Amino acid sequence: MDFKCFKLLLLGGAVRLYFSRTSVAALIGNRVEFATPLNSYKRMQEGVFLLHQGIDPYSGDLVHETPLVLKAISSLFLNYAAFLPLLYILCDLCTATLLYSMSRSFVAQKLQQQRKESENYDKDSIELQYSEKDHYDIAKMVLVAYLFNPLTVMSCIGLTSTVLSNLLLASFLCALTRRHLLVCLVLLAFETVRSLYPVVLIAPLLLIFARRSAGLSIAIFLMFASFCLAIAGANFLVMNSWNFLDGTLGFIFYFRDLQPNIGLFWYFFTEMFEHFRTMFLITFQLNATVLYLVPLSIKLRKEPMLLATVLVALMAVFRAYPSLGDVGFYLALMPLWRRCWKFMAHGFVVFTFFLVTLSMMGSLWHLWIYAGSANANFYFGATLAFCTGQIFLITDLLFAHVKREFCLYNGQKIMIDGEEARILLE
Repeated sequence: MDFKCFKLLLLGGAVRLYFSRTSVAALIGNRVEFATPLNSYKRMQEGVFLLHQGIDPYSGDLVHETPLVLKAISSLFLNYAAFLPLLYILCDLCTATLLYSMSRSFVAQKLQQQRKESENYDKDSIELQYSEKDHYDIAKMVLVAYLFNPLTVMSCIGLTSTVLSNLLLASFLCALTRRHLLVCLVLLAFETVRSLYPVVLIAPLLLIFARRSAGLSIAIFLMFASFCLAIAGANFLVMNSWNFLDGTLGFIFYFRDLQPNIGLFWYFFTEMFEHFRTMFLITFQLNATVLYLVPLSIKLRKEPMLLATVLVALMAVFRAYPSLGDVGFYLALMPLWRRCWKFMAHGFVVFTFFLVTLSMMGSLWHLWIYAGSANANFYFGATLAFCTGQIFLITDLLFAHVKREFCLYNGQKIMIDGEEARILLE
């Protein structure tokens, strides 16, 4: 990392430190857009206190962090609570550094791939190819996109455990680009035991390490399952009880807390008759995990990092308890696909969706909860529009990738009967 990027890191840390000492931090920590039942600082604080008192934190329905994490941070919560913002800031800076390192490795691999395939590329596709300049520019854009995105900044100062999730995911992606299999498996297993949905990232991992070997794929999957069991066993040793499984993974899967958030679950399950709950619960969870996994894995089998990016984005949209910190993380990955931006047609629409819906969420929440002049439909309308904007962004990226791949081999100008043809995806 050069000195300019190091200064960006320091500036990003300074911004977080400044806002963590203002009243904004407490406000963000109580906002449903950032703090969910899974990542709330207050719930983690309660879990640490109960664990310290020798009370099972999972005997109630308040704590949903894993015992290993609670045990690891208990001394900091109890003895050095004033320094907790610094810990969260350091974790966020580590996440940014890992994303920077991952980006450089990713571009290096793209350049190596292009050298092998350049003979088949059309002469008109130079601007669509990664260049040596991208080695620095893309990594810097990823760094800036994470450090100075208001969503990641506010998630950090609100002391949400999304900061830890982002750190684990960034570590996984960095290890994935550097081809460190065991590190990938351990990190993915740990995050899967914490929040369930990252299990889908086993697909890009298998595509990188075992694309042409079914036997190796099975072996890697069994190793992943073994690591998950080992981490679950370590959590059991902390509590001497399996209650944490129901309090963490069970809580996520069965969606027991109907607190509003930026996702889709809460409104449907609030309005639903109880005898329909099981069917819709399975449907929603399948939609958040395996529904898109197989078709995307087949289509993007040659682009496992794009598959990982899309799966992380879909998790942020469809998971049971999403937060804006999850959205900020996958937005930081968008510069990796800079060479696809030329074909992304809905940038203005997506930006407008994001700007308007994020601006409206706060006011509609106030009108619903405090003023009493609105209802749940108003707030859900804003969150539904926000999710729609995210889907537009994801599909736009996928279509742009397909168009770029076509133009790399066929050129950007296709002539039919002497006239320039227009490329359409139907």
